[in-house]
Amino acid sequence: MECATEMLATRPQESVTVRAVAAAAEASTTAVYSLFGGKDGLIGAVRDRAVAGLFQHVSAVQTSADPLADLYALAVAYRRWGCGNSHLYTVLFGGVQSFDPSGEVGASDPVRPLLAAIDRALTESVLAGDATAIALSIWATLHGLVTLELAGALDATTAEVAFRSSIHATLRGWATAEVFRGLRRADLSR
Repeated sequence: MECATEMLATRPQESVTVRAVAAAAEASTTAVYSLFGGKDGLIGAVRDRAVAGLFQHVSAVQTSADPLADLYALAVAYRRWGCGNSHLYTVLFGGVQSFDPSGEVGASDPVRPLLAAIDRALTESVLAGDATAIALSIWATLHGLVTLELAGALDATTAEVAFRSSIHATLRGWATAEVFRGLRRADLSR
């Protein structure tokens, strides 16, 4: 599984064959076929591992009294998992996995904790807008930042500053007028 993950993260999917994975793992192609049923099963198993890992990491974020703090904590967890599991992150979001923002959200879908936090923020009148649009904008911001960080396009200090400011700006952009004014006053007093 480790060899397949690395190969899927670093090579075009078409070039990853059962034979190449078996050779890299010092195993027989028969072993790969019997464990995974073939290339599609192997890709599915790697994808499932990535989904489970990300879900476990973001699900571990504790809920607080502050919905915005919770959304920020989820963003931190997403970034930490992505940077700590670069190959799984690349497999999950680098083309092997299709993404349908209008699709059904499963019980262990990594987006579930984000949607729950957004729903709570909407219910408490902290955010305003469509939950799916809010989730997509937060995810697009996170994905862009993590992808740049993994690609080495940002040094550690720049990545940290860009993460903090971009996530805060995205959350402020969806904040209700009252909450936005309070956030703005807090920013100006710093």
